Amino acid sequence: MSATAFRPAPSGTAGPGRFARPLLGAFLLAAAVDLAGLLAGLDTVHLIAKPLLMPLLAAYAAVRGGPRLLIAALLFGWGGDVFLLADNDLAFLLGMGSFAVGHVCYLTLFGRGRAPAALATGIAYVLVLAVFLVLIWSDLPAELRVPVAGYSLLLTAMAWRAGVRGRYAAAGGALFLLSDALIATGIAEWPRLPAPDFWVMLTYIAAQLLLTLGVLTAGARGGAVGAGAYRGRGIST
Repeated sequence: MSATAFRPAPSGTAGPGRFARPLLGAFLLAAAVDLAGLLAGLDTVHLIAKPLLMPLLAAYAAVRGGPRLLIAALLFGWGGDVFLLADNDLAFLLGMGSFAVGHVCYLTLFGRGRAPAALATGIAYVLVLAVFLVLIWSDLPAELRVPVAGYSLLLTAMAWRAGVRGRYAAAGGALFLLSDALIATGIAEWPRLPAPDFWVMLTYIAAQLLLTLGVLTAGARGGAVGAGAYRGRGIST
């Protein structure tokens, strides 16, 4: 990643932008603590650290001037995180619903981009989704099959559309899809990697961070282009 992806407001700038670097640092620290707790099997650490992640990332996006839909998507992700801490079917459905609203926020945000999403990428995503659902369908609990299929379709659409915001967001969308696929294979009781919760959280944390950076850097580039256009017309900004 380029350094500009992490760059907060210029040093000495008044206003909330000066909190960008501390908030990003706090998010990365909470992520490291959470992942270390999962590797060490410390459930209490995970219960404390996980709910801190998305509020810190949303605060970072807010002080960087991120759009409201991005902040809403992250906060609905926080809702999903909290619900999924409870190990029961109702909490799972509520968590999935909260994440689904977050994906709608992302889709709406990405739909405002002028660049078209790559058709070939969309076809590839559809094929992967279809194969995955066919393979996992019979192993899912009957009451979760339709909700999982609907959620997976929404998530896949989000991952595809994320590409209009550049390579960071595209990678974030793909990792989000991978993270939730790992959750689904756990529900289906497929063979899993060692420390499965670690890999779920690692891919999820990276996904949300990359989506955030993708939106913020795309916005910064757009602002720079707009300013250059005004200067080119002899209008000072």
